[in-house]
Amino acid sequence: MKQKFLLSLVWCLLLVTAAWAQTRTVTGRVTDATGTGLPGVTVLERGTTNGVSTSVDGAFSLSVQPNATLIISSIGYNSQTIPVGNQSVINARLGSNETLLNEAVVVGYGSQAKSEVTGSVTQLSSKDVENIPTVSFEQAIQGRTPGVTINQGSGKLGAGVQIRVRGSSSVTASNQPLYVIDGIPVTSQDVGSDTEPLNPLADLNPNDIESITILKDAASSAIYGSRASNGVILVTTKTGRAGQTKVNMGYYVGTSETTRRQQFLNAAQYKELFTEAAENEDLDAAEEFENNGLDINSTVDQKWSDEPFRKGKVAQYDVNVSGGDAKTRFYLSTTYNDQTGIIIGNRYRRGSARINLDHSITEKLRVGLNLSLTRSVNDRTPNDNLFSNPVQLNALPPIQPKIDPETNELNRNTLYYNNLIDLSRSENRSGTYRSFSNFNLSYQPIKNLTLRTEAGADFLNLNENLYGAAGTILGSNTGYGFSNQVQVINYTTNNTAVYNRSFNEDHNVEALLGFSFQRSDTKETSAEGRGFANPEFTKVASAAIKTAGSASEQTGFSFVSYFGRLNYAFKGKYLLSGSVRRDGSSRFGANNKYGNFGAGSIGWVISEEGFLQDNSILNFLKLRASYGLTGNAEIGNFASRGLFLAVPYADQAGIRPSTVVGNPDLSWESTAQADLGLEFGFFDNRISGEIDVYNKKTTDLLLSRPLPFSNGYSSITENVGSLQNRGLEIALNTRNFDGDFKWSTNFNISFNRNKITSLAAPIQSQYLGSVRQGEPIGVFYGRKYAGVDPANGDALYFAEDGSTTNLASRAFLQKVGDPTPDYTGGVTNTFSFKGFDLSVLGQFVYGNDIYNSAGIFQSANGDYFDNQTIDQLDRWQKPGDITDVPQARLYGANGTVQSSRWVTKGSFLRVKNLTLGYTLPQTLAKRGYAQSARIYVSAQNLATITNYDGYDPEVNTAAFGQANFLIGHDFYTPPLAKTFLVGINVGF
Repeated sequence: MKQKFLLSLVWCLLLVTAAWAQTRTVTGRVTDATGTGLPGVTVLERGTTNGVSTSVDGAFSLSVQPNATLIISSIGYNSQTIPVGNQSVINARLGSNETLLNEAVVVGYGSQAKSEVTGSVTQLSSKDVENIPTVSFEQAIQGRTPGVTINQGSGKLGAGVQIRVRGSSSVTASNQPLYVIDGIPVTSQDVGSDTEPLNPLADLNPNDIESITILKDAASSAIYGSRASNGVILVTTKTGRAGQTKVNMGYYVGTSETTRRQQFLNAAQYKELFTEAAENEDLDAAEEFENNGLDINSTVDQKWSDEPFRKGKVAQYDVNVSGGDAKTRFYLSTTYNDQTGIIIGNRYRRGSARINLDHSITEKLRVGLNLSLTRSVNDRTPNDNLFSNPVQLNALPPIQPKIDPETNELNRNTLYYNNLIDLSRSENRSGTYRSFSNFNLSYQPIKNLTLRTEAGADFLNLNENLYGAAGTILGSNTGYGFSNQVQVINYTTNNTAVYNRSFNEDHNVEALLGFSFQRSDTKETSAEGRGFANPEFTKVASAAIKTAGSASEQTGFSFVSYFGRLNYAFKGKYLLSGSVRRDGSSRFGANNKYGNFGAGSIGWVISEEGFLQDNSILNFLKLRASYGLTGNAEIGNFASRGLFLAVPYADQAGIRPSTVVGNPDLSWESTAQADLGLEFGFFDNRISGEIDVYNKKTTDLLLSRPLPFSNGYSSITENVGSLQNRGLEIALNTRNFDGDFKWSTNFNISFNRNKITSLAAPIQSQYLGSVRQGEPIGVFYGRKYAGVDPANGDALYFAEDGSTTNLASRAFLQKVGDPTPDYTGGVTNTFSFKGFDLSVLGQFVYGNDIYNSAGIFQSANGDYFDNQTIDQLDRWQKPGDITDVPQARLYGANGTVQSSRWVTKGSFLRVKNLTLGYTLPQTLAKRGYAQSARIYVSAQNLATITNYDGYDPEVNTAAFGQANFLIGHDFYTPPLAKTFLVGINVGF
């Protein structure tokens, strides 16, 4: 506390210091190669966030410190870095360039020219995420980011998204990156009570995003220290620019459907298969049908596999206003998004508003405010592993009707529960109020020194309501209600001092010192009850019996951090950077509260050497290398402590110890990462790109070790084990045609190899996912299926000596698959001609395996009466048959144990996005009193090429928990949506 007080006092003293240096106002105009003014060009003072955008005719005005350097950049043009010196007027002419090679990029606590960055950084712009029919922005950048693997998991709207930056760095702690929005770390983990996770980042409107920067190596991310091992994603929202006030309006509407469907048996095929399965076990087929409530003579042919799905709808309205002058800049926006999912009962709505203000009180003092408010409502579908999950309808026999002919209502007499009843008489709704805010103050007391203090808050209020009427599987006989209220207040203060100075035009130094404090508090209150008078009463307050509840459960964590960074450039070609951060966390043991993290990097812009200058072929070449240490602190808030719980006994209050043992020595996971990168540009940057190789070693893994329960304790969290990630990333950008007809290509591919290098003992789930030394995280481990004995139709498995056996108990347990892909990537082709534009994004994943764990029910050669996938018709029927499907045997368990039988390749190539647009000529747009107008049609997930036989290869069920090693599992998991839309954008 004393340190915080002293630091605050220092800031106050600096802020009231009388300045002795005067800022300089620089004006100018930015044009293209023909001399035409370029609007919207970013003019940024290097090393600061001080910048403006050019007006409609390319003009700008900006107050800067003496000896400042301007970075002038715009997407599609070569950027320029211009020292101000004694100039008050600076005009710039930008040459065409389709790459982002020299764009100014956002980095931790500042910005740099891309050519001067010595770390591995990927930056995306607003055009990559806006007007795409996804709930959250991460889904929109799939296939665009080398080294970043994004898996949507399922087609459920608003569900959690899995992101891995350069592989998985932890076994049981979180592998999700740190998200920082406008400089403030935000809540990015699900805080709800449902086992099906929500995605808190869906509360951010993608159309408000200006840029997304992904920090991948230690050199770029170590400034975030103990939470940077999984990478850092920096999101910057849009700001106003000095110049003409602009009004932009957008609208799109569309429909969606499933990307793929599985094929199941029709009624005739079903009766044929199960009659045969019964006879093979010497059972009377008609009798067995009747014993299970089935009529073998039924004339019904119900296609249950179509019932979980429907035509979805999507619509969005968007309005924003931006502008300002030399003193005040503003950005205002409002958006409403409404999506009806392809899964019955699933709908997502989000309304948001944002105001970003920036005001220059004096030439040296600036104040800013970013404030947003979002209201989202998600009508959710049940967990994949529940009978109320709509996709489990495909298990129902096609000989049973959806509507009971006697009651003319939904049929209650089906083999398994007809969850259409739940969908019509129950509710599962999550509503969120969310606000991201940031207040900041910047002051320049002396030349070259900028002091900045900011306070940010992330308010998240989640309300979950679950209701099942009497007669539903959830409500049972009397009805059931559950209500849960979660409030998360996450607030942060960052205080930085940045000194940026050039010496003799050859030396440029940027030094950063900072202090940060973050605290997050979570409160949760829940209640549940049973006994409801009728379906009109759906709230817990109406329940006759309150069966459970908790009042104001509370948890939280805090971080205190001190950090610094030094960047040095000599003649713009020899680059040196170093950063260090000291973090203290409430999550770790009394003996290890603080950790130190740092990184160093060097760069050499080879193309600036005399022997390569004025080279007509090679115009940019930079070599960079880095090494550093980052950490992972994403575990439970009290894993290091031995806690006590309040418990009642005979109406008396009491306490008891928790079953988890505290560990005062618990500390961070540590990841040491080395990176070597090469950036290049040829033929006026018509061919450009980056190549990176890296090696990440994570030690002191945070693992929960089980304990013998005989001593009253179940587990202890310790730092044990290590793992490694090695990889290669390649990004290539080309301008294939550059005349009236333009064609550019952006290609990226990433290879990552993950391996557990040390582990006290293997971790095995009840499914196939496991963690084993010498293998990747999540490797599939179990029985290896050997096909079918052609002599008798028995399912076979491999024994330890390589022979085969028809006894599953004798099968050798071994590695049977790997859910980690060999490589991932994407390719984007962009075309334009006289107002028309076409963009096609392809995404590919190769070499991964998927375990369809529902196969033991739906692809089990008639073991029980679940409807079967169409491939089960290829069963063994007579001696000599060669097939992978064993003989059908009702109740015979012939090949139905968990094994590699249902492990298949998950590689796919997907047309992720296709957009065709037309921008009206300005003369025509002005007739409608508009400055610009564009109409477009777009398709998301248009086509998928894969050999996977399930619903969708981009799958990862949440039904079995959120453990990092339970990846690549499919269990009645719905596919992604294929969406078609038409939209319009108008600017005034």
